[in-house]
Amino acid sequence: MKILIVSGSFFPINAPRAFRTTELVKEFVKQGHKVTLYIPYIEYDYSAFLKKYSDVKIFYTLNKGKNVVKSTGLSYKISRILNIFLEYPEVEYYFKLSSILKNEKDYDLLISIAVPHPIHWGIGRIYKKRKIARTWVADCGDPYMGVKTVNVPKMFYFKWFEKLWCKKCDYISVPTRESISGYYPEFRNKIRVIPQGFDFEAITLPEYKRNSIPTFAYAGSFIKGRRDPQRLMEFLCSVTIPFKFLVFSTNGEAFMAPYKEKLGDKLECMKPISRAELLPIIAKMDFLINIGNGTNVQTPSKLIDYTLTKRPILTVQTDDIKSEIFNEFLIGNYEHRDADINISDYDIRNIVQQFIELCE
Repeated sequence: MKILIVSGSFFPINAPRAFRTTELVKEFVKQGHKVTLYIPYIEYDYSAFLKKYSDVKIFYTLNKGKNVVKSTGLSYKISRILNIFLEYPEVEYYFKLSSILKNEKDYDLLISIAVPHPIHWGIGRIYKKRKIARTWVADCGDPYMGVKTVNVPKMFYFKWFEKLWCKKCDYISVPTRESISGYYPEFRNKIRVIPQGFDFEAITLPEYKRNSIPTFAYAGSFIKGRRDPQRLMEFLCSVTIPFKFLVFSTNGEAFMAPYKEKLGDKLECMKPISRAELLPIIAKMDFLINIGNGTNVQTPSKLIDYTLTKRPILTVQTDDIKSEIFNEFLIGNYEHRDADINISDYDIRNIVQQFIELCE
């Protein structure tokens, strides 16, 4: 089968959509398919990857490096305004994919992967005008207009772009059944639930041994007011027994700073590391922390990684910590741990087969 994938991120980027793209590409090739991949340009040498996966061709769309701005000052404020009102710089996909993909045609399957959603917009602009593929699946980690984890709602006029690609695509793939409610009712008949996929055979984890003091971790980003650790950290500041809390996050330092002095070496905040490095570390934890989004429309992909470690998971809400249950975890009582998920649902071999079935 001849497959075209257009994505906003790929290995070695450390993000859920990069994982999605990378695992799909590798497994499609393992199963004997030929893949053409379009991703933004970054300074990375893919020669070793292409040598191992020889049936992959990589081409570039936008140059990520051109749009980097500092997170403070006037340039940041301007970039935020442009992003909120014009979806810039990602909106460039809408205008540029037409020329970028001008020579691509006659694929069996086209998969566009969001975020960013303007990738779908750009393909929707040209799909059916050109014979790019027999089947187009628009893959979405989170909804766009129906997103619940942003502080500034999407501008109303972007619904035109959303409805354009929803109308043009053959299928919309989402990670969970709960995600369906984040999309317009008239297109829900196109939605198929295809979870995040992982190669379980590539994962080797250490044997767990209980730590001398309660040790737990959180991996992922924070969102002020939505996936917000403030209540959790205030509770931890009141805990008198020794413990160790490890945080792996892109923006963790900003959220943890007010509590660092009081917690001292009880709190260790680190930048995110690769999934291959992270899993063996969190597999040694006594338990793992998940902070709810406050919505069922978007489910954190970290829960799959957490489940793979076989460590107890405790989900706390931004505005409700349930201190009595947390105290149970601190003494090794995991009776109220999150229910286990069926890990076989996330086997990349099954995930790829679900995509293939959509074009048969």
